[in-house]
Amino acid sequence: MATTSFTKKTLGLETSESGLTPPPSTGHATSFVKKPKLAGKSKKREIPEGLWTKCPKCATMVFDKELDENLKVCTHCQHHFPIGSRERIHSLVETCTFEEMDAQMTSGDVLNFTGVTSYTSKLEEYQKSTGLKDAITTGIGKIGDYRAGLGAMDFSFLGGSMGSVVGEKLARLIEKSTEKALPLIIISTSGGARMYEGMFSLMQMAKTCAALAYHAKARLPYISVLTHPTMAGVMASYASVGDLILAEPGAMIGFAGPRVIKDAEFLLDHGLIDAIVPRKELKPRLIEYLGHMTNGTKQAQG
Repeated sequence: MATTSFTKKTLGLETSESGLTPPPSTGHATSFVKKPKLAGKSKKREIPEGLWTKCPKCATMVFDKELDENLKVCTHCQHHFPIGSRERIHSLVETCTFEEMDAQMTSGDVLNFTGVTSYTSKLEEYQKSTGLKDAITTGIGKIGDYRAGLGAMDFSFLGGSMGSVVGEKLARLIEKSTEKALPLIIISTSGGARMYEGMFSLMQMAKTCAALAYHAKARLPYISVLTHPTMAGVMASYASVGDLILAEPGAMIGFAGPRVIKDAEFLLDHGLIDAIVPRKELKPRLIEYLGHMTNGTKQAQG
C-alpha cells in the first residue's frame, strides 16, 4: 500500500510531509548523553580532627588551644578535664626548678601474671603511649618562694593504679623531703591498687603511710590534693592522711561501692576534705598554705 502524502502550502512554498507512518526503527535503544558535572568545592565545611573537644558536662565544643591555655578546664561550665602528671607539675612549679627523682624506675612482673595479655606487654604498651615509666612523677621543685617535695599521679597510665613502683617512688620522695626538712605535696588520681602485682601492690599502702608518719614526726607539713577520681587503696592510705586535704571540683572520691563513693562537695560538707580548689587557683592557694604551715622556715624558702 502506498504511503499517503499531504501537501502543505506556506507563503507560496510547497513542501511535502509524510503522513502517519513512523520513521523506520534502527533496532537500537534510545540513549541519552549525560552532561558532565562541573568541578567545584563542596559547600560542607570539613573540620580537621584534633582542634575541638566536646565537653562531657555541657556538650559545648571547646577549641583545644583555648582548653590548653585554661589548664584543661571548660571555659563555659568549668568542668575539669583529666590532666597529665607532667602538665600538672609544670602548672605549679617555677620554671626550671623541678628536679625529678627515680625517673627510670619501672615495674617487674614478679607474679608472672597471665591473662588476655601479659603484664609485661601491658607495661610496654602504656609506656609507649604515655611516654611515662609508671603512674607517678616525683621530685623536688619550687612553688612560689617555697621548695617542696612534689608527687603527681597520672590516670592515663593503667588507671593511675598503685603498684610497687608508685609506692617506692613515693616512699623515697617522702624520705628525701624529711631529710631536707621540706613540706610535701602529693596529687592523687587513681583507681586503686594494681591487680597485676597482687599483695605487692597492697603493701605500698603501709609503706607510704609509715614514711609519712616519720615526716609528720619531724613536724613537716603534708598537703594531699585529690583529683578525679581518687579511689580504693590510694584513698585508703596516703591520700587521706594529709595535714591539709584539698580536692578539685566534682572529683569522685571513695573506697568501694556506690554507698561510699561521693563527690568532693559531699565530702567537704561532711568534713573529710578541707577545701575545694579549682585548678587555676591551686598554685596561689598552695603558696598561701605553705606560708602558713612552714611559718616561713629557711629550709622551705630555698
